[in-house]
Amino acid sequence: MDKQGRIHSADTFGTVDGPGIRFVLFMQGCAMQCGYCHNPDTWNTQGGMAASVDDILAEIEPYVPYYRRSGGGITVTGGEPTLQAPFVARLFAECKRRWGLHTALDSSGFCDPNHVDELIALTDLVLLDLKQLNPERHLALTGRPNDRTLAFARWLSERGKPVWIRHVLIPGVTDDPSDLTALGKFVGTLRNVAKLELLPYHRMGVYKWEQLGKAYPLEGIRTADDKDLQRARRLVEAAMTAVQAQPVQA
Repeated sequence: MDKQGRIHSADTFGTVDGPGIRFVLFMQGCAMQCGYCHNPDTWNTQGGMAASVDDILAEIEPYVPYYRRSGGGITVTGGEPTLQAPFVARLFAECKRRWGLHTALDSSGFCDPNHVDELIALTDLVLLDLKQLNPERHLALTGRPNDRTLAFARWLSERGKPVWIRHVLIPGVTDDPSDLTALGKFVGTLRNVAKLELLPYHRMGVYKWEQLGKAYPLEGIRTADDKDLQRARRLVEAAMTAVQAQPVQA
C-alpha cells in the first residue's frame, strides 16, 4: 500500500512557483518558524490531511494538458517538503513516468543532502530560499541557523542542479547593504543559478497568525516597494559580478 504524506493544500493553477502553469502542492510541516511566514498553519507536522501519491495524481490528471502546453509542471512547497522527501520523490517519479512533467521543489534548504539525494535526482528545478546570510540575524528571523541551507546550496551547485535563488526583501530586516552584499557574494560562488528572485515582503498572511492566536513578530514593518527592490538588486548583482569576475584558482 502506498505510504501517505501530510498535505496542507494544493493550487491547480500556479504561475509564480516555476516556469509555466503548475500544480502547486503545499506539504505540511516545517522546521523553521520564519517571522514573516504567510503559511504558519503549515508548521505543525501533525496538521493538514493524509493523502497518498495516487490521491495527488488524481488531482493533477485533469489539468495535465495545461501544464504540458505551457511548459509547466508540478511544484512541491510547504511548509518544508524535504521533511517528507521519500513521499515527494515517489510523487515526482510518477509524474515523470505518467506524463513527463517538469518537477520543481521549493525549499529552505534546511535538510541533510543524504536524506534528499533520491528526491533531488527526480527534481528538475530547485527554488531555494536564502532568507538571511548573517548567521545571527538568520537565527533571530527563522529560529534556525543557516549553515545547513548554505551547505545544501553548495551541494546543489556541485551537482549542477538548476536553481532559482529566492530572497524575501524585508525593510529593516533583510535589506541591510552588508547583508545584501553577502548574499550576492555567496550566490556568485554558485555555478547553477538560472534566476535570482528578490521578492517583496508582504502582510497577506498576517490573518493566519491571528487565527492561530500567535503574535506577529514583524508587526509595524512596512512592505517592500519597487524602489527597495531596485536598490537591493543593484547591490546583490554588483556583488555577484565582482565574485564571478575573479580569476579561477588553479
